[in-house]
Amino acid sequence: SPNTAHTYLNELLKENIIVKHKRGEYQLVTYNEAYCFKRSKGELVSDTLAYELCLSKKIEHLPENIKHIWAYAVSEMVNNVIDHSNAENMHFIVSQNYLNTSVVISDDGVGIFEKIKKHFELSSLDEAICELFKGKLTTDQKNHSGEGIFFTSKMMDVFAIFSSGKVFATTKYSNDQVLDTGMSTSGTYVIMSLSNFTNRTAKEIFDTFSDTDGAFTTTKIPIKSIFDSAPVSRSQAKRVCYRLDSFEEVIFDFENVSWMGQGFAHQIFVVYQNEHPEIKLIPINMNESVANMYN
Repeated sequence: SPNTAHTYLNELLKENIIVKHKRGEYQLVTYNEAYCFKRSKGELVSDTLAYELCLSKKIEHLPENIKHIWAYAVSEMVNNVIDHSNAENMHFIVSQNYLNTSVVISDDGVGIFEKIKKHFELSSLDEAICELFKGKLTTDQKNHSGEGIFFTSKMMDVFAIFSSGKVFATTKYSNDQVLDTGMSTSGTYVIMSLSNFTNRTAKEIFDTFSDTDGAFTTTKIPIKSIFDSAPVSRSQAKRVCYRLDSFEEVIFDFENVSWMGQGFAHQIFVVYQNEHPEIKLIPINMNESVANMYN
């Protein structure tokens, strides 16, 4: 009844969970704080400093599994800024309401997609972003495993990277995707959001893609997210197979892919498989057309 609804609303108002915007309209109470870290002041040295100064106090009331996820995610993303961006400034924004906590980390550096494209001598930014889907991607193999973005993106409810007019995005509600913003942006923006009530744990995410010894051995490639249309050519397949020899098991997710060309299928499941018999290639979510071509 309306009386019951008003009782609930009044409780939420009293507990400062919502605020009345105007008659009949309420909003979640949201707290926002912004910070800036400068390399010239020695503030871009520790990958845990931002978490300790900006976030730890704001999530101390949350369960341990959520604290573990945020500690990992923030340290990995900040470490990328410190070691890879060549940025002078890093901006850190925290937004929190009763339901969710969100963090934006931005820098004025070289831009993550451009750096990957240049380092691996790839032909386009889309190819650079494609490599992020796989994981184990780093431009400094001596000091980094390249696992941070991959695992962080799986832990978050919403994860997105904006750079050079492109977006690499993944959410718990949809498959990973690559988008064009239509805007040329400098530096890199990382957006992360997580429910304050999630039961997800960092361990279960690591275990999903790791062997019994904890090594990162499995990756999952969302085919629909990589190609605008149905995959048809051998060159597209070669692009997908680049660096797959870093894994023992590769899952090809064909969800929402209507069909695939013979050349694409043959290059992956015959040519590449014969060249790498030690790698297990697993197609999933195939419709009848895709399954027939696979078979």
